[in-house]
Amino acid sequence: MAAAPFIGAAGTILSASPAQAATIDAGQFSLTARTANTYGEFADLTAGLATKLPKVDATTVVADVNRSATHLTGAPSTSEAFQTGFAWDTDDQTVDYWIPQGVTTSADAYGNGTYPEGGTDRVVLASWYFETNPDDAPTDKYALDKGLRLTFVNYNNESAPKYRHVLLVEPVKTATGEFSFNPIRKHAGGIMWYGNLLYVVDTYKGLRVFDLNTLFKVPLTEKDVCGLHTDGQFYGYGYQYVLPQSHAYDNAGTYLRYTAIGLDRASTPDSLVVSEYSLSGTVDYKDGTFNGTGAGTGTPKVVRWDLDYTDRKLASLTATEAVTVSQQKIQGVVSRKTKHYLAASDGPSTKGTLRTFTSGGSTASAVCDLVIGCEDLSYHSSGASNWSFSESVIWNVGEYVNKRYVYAVHADGS
Repeated sequence: MAAAPFIGAAGTILSASPAQAATIDAGQFSLTARTANTYGEFADLTAGLATKLPKVDATTVVADVNRSATHLTGAPSTSEAFQTGFAWDTDDQTVDYWIPQGVTTSADAYGNGTYPEGGTDRVVLASWYFETNPDDAPTDKYALDKGLRLTFVNYNNESAPKYRHVLLVEPVKTATGEFSFNPIRKHAGGIMWYGNLLYVVDTYKGLRVFDLNTLFKVPLTEKDVCGLHTDGQFYGYGYQYVLPQSHAYDNAGTYLRYTAIGLDRASTPDSLVVSEYSLSGTVDYKDGTFNGTGAGTGTPKVVRWDLDYTDRKLASLTATEAVTVSQQKIQGVVSRKTKHYLAASDGPSTKGTLRTFTSGGSTASAVCDLVIGCEDLSYHSSGASNWSFSESVIWNVGEYVNKRYVYAVHADGS
């Protein structure tokens, strides 16, 4: 479940009645930019790692894919308005401790849809979190939480996509002052790719940022070790590449549950939006330690921040729009100016729904059905000319075992 790993998958049935929406004061929502952690500046820590490890960029990973996905020739599961998509290989379909959550594409990264800028690669990214207790048993099934991973999907050949997982890490120093990195044990419910930067939501704290120009190659052995080992080598839980955090935005205003994130290229300037998950329609701020000044309205919200395309960071730390929407189980969000799209889930056996509402409007209406266990969203404009879609689509990802599809539906539900 995208934004609430602490809540069981089963829940109340989605209401068939339209959700109510209202505009609220955006100024209460703010972030603080952070360039360091307790070990030092992110840039200095990463530079230190670069003296120890081979540094690569995302284009290297896209070219070094090692797993094959299955192309979907028709709509998966319960979804409608299908355009394209794929399913993970058998191992990733059935593994119970890695759970897919976020999705974004190179059509988010650059307006023409390809990566890098001026390049030709068509890429889909997905995030996964490690679940130590996938069966919701009294004790954990897996003792070691391996944190978060990111999947690079080479989509240049739509009929035969290939992919590779990398580990997301935070650069640190050891007790003896050596450069190292740690796993990031968070949820990664939503991701957004903008230029060379990847934004990842941190449920209670805000946004983590990763620079896709800076990854490190590490040995594949030692599958239960992350960072600098006693043998003097660096490992990433058996993954070939690790991607270190480069920046952060910490929530500084009214509490906000950072469940999902989406890019809006239709707004001026470009902007990002964040949505909140709630099981019952009221957001609970008592389940974790939230950054900020205190709780506001418990109605789920969509909050917008402007972006600066010159450096791909936030243009302002204060939100420019905030709307409430009485919709439970929001797992994903994307916006196009004042029009907002939501992915609403309904547990492990009932289809999800793509819903939409307009800022200042009174209701959210259904666009089309999504897969069971629908999660994050990513808007893919038909203006992304280097992809073959004749109309705008919205990408979605499913989380449940053997229902793990990554696919795009027509934005108008047709």
